[in-house]
Amino acid sequence: MPSSTDLSEIELASLLCSRLCHDLLSPIGAMNNGLELLADETDPEMRARCIELLTDSARASANKLKFFRLAFGAAGGFGDKVDVNEPRQLIEGLVVDKPRVELQWHVPTAMLAKPAVKVLLNLALIGLDGLVRGGQLIIAAEEQGGICEIAINAAGPKVVIDEALAAMLQGNVTAAALSPRTAPAYMVERITRTNRGTIQLATTPESLIIGATLSV
Repeated sequence: MPSSTDLSEIELASLLCSRLCHDLLSPIGAMNNGLELLADETDPEMRARCIELLTDSARASANKLKFFRLAFGAAGGFGDKVDVNEPRQLIEGLVVDKPRVELQWHVPTAMLAKPAVKVLLNLALIGLDGLVRGGQLIIAAEEQGGICEIAINAAGPKVVIDEALAAMLQGNVTAAALSPRTAPAYMVERITRTNRGTIQLATTPESLIIGATLSV
């Protein structure tokens, strides 16, 4: 279904920046707290814990920035293709902070077109957000004959997806539903539509499956 609302490039960039800032607020806030504790702490054991907190928070912040740089931005080099190891490492960087989530990667293609990589990363983010109690994040993609097929399967004891976000993926876009939380889904739908593609969505209480096909 065609989108009923199209954001300007500036409006979309603003929403994506807000989403990025929201996701970075927690680890950067933890770094700030760690520095404050470290400044006043004299006990060696507690100082070691503060440094551990700072290290973990700095790593989480860096992983998120690297992820969003390619998922939302213009990273990935100057070519039209991206080595699939790059998005894999970016997704692994997010999963490492979710010990109850297991990542399964099934991408035999060595290179993927940049639009496909953006779709893959943002769908993986949606799937990961849906695994509120942990589970498996299964990612598959293949590019052949100018067509890229992507499948994301989030499976676990409880999998959730916001109704507005699901509607956004399927092209049912309304101004009221647009927000920093749903902006990645809007971008995925827009990229897929621009590349003459489609998105399919299937949900159960234990599974979220999103498939995307686009011409590249």
